[in-house]
Amino acid sequence: MLFSWSKHISFRRGALIVRRLCVLLDAERVYRELSTILEGEDNLDFASTMVQALNLILLTSPELAKLRDLLKGSLVSREGKELFVALYASWCHSPMAIISLCLLAQAYQHASVVIQSLVEEDINVKFLVQLDKLIRLLETPIFTYLRLQLLEPGRYTWLLKTLYGLLMLLPQQSAAFKILRTRLKTVPTYSFSGGGQISRASSGVPFSQYIHHREDGGAEDNNINNSHQGINFAARLQQFENVQNQHRGQTRNKVNDSYNTSFSSASKVHDAT
Repeated sequence: MLFSWSKHISFRRGALIVRRLCVLLDAERVYRELSTILEGEDNLDFASTMVQALNLILLTSPELAKLRDLLKGSLVSREGKELFVALYASWCHSPMAIISLCLLAQAYQHASVVIQSLVEEDINVKFLVQLDKLIRLLETPIFTYLRLQLLEPGRYTWLLKTLYGLLMLLPQQSAAFKILRTRLKTVPTYSFSGGGQISRASSGVPFSQYIHHREDGGAEDNNINNSHQGINFAARLQQFENVQNQHRGQTRNKVNDSYNTSFSSASKVHDAT
């Protein structure tokens, strides 16, 4: 099994190993190879854990800065597109990893669609822990470009919809909810255009009126079924849903097995008495 030894070492040590490999062997090559291996991993829980770890390393490690820059150009460059598609295949094992990848690639409309595709059984404790980490990462220098894009709410409406979508998934009493809500409250009611002009973006609730505008620059075409720079987002969404259906099926099987085991044990106790 891929990195079976990783279960016996700490995340910190594992992260150091991956970061060192990225320096010695080229970060893009390392991540492409790991993604290919994890895509075919039969142990879904292990694949999900590994993807979450690799995603966190991607978002935080200085050694992977060039890789992040490459992904930021996924919608405008061939190299970025190819890397995005290569990672997407295995990142499908974790909804939060996919959403993080889309935010990094500025594929905001697809991120919003992924959020909308989630179902009740996807929103569990593990998911909320990963979401909490992402919200805190959005406040770091890594995502400075994303926060600056909020100065143009009329242009980046899908970014706003994505962030509000994440907000709706968070428990109101959580610290992450308060952090994200505070950030969204800073979105200006005026949009600062590139020519130094200021135009009114909204006269009331920020998001409700922004979402009716078309988003240009840094996001996909308004039609999710269209390809952008060769990325077929409809196919990517289907790929994500297929993998998530496998995870849901495995979870249901575990619950059924646990129930059957408990029922069998109870029956034996009853028969013995």
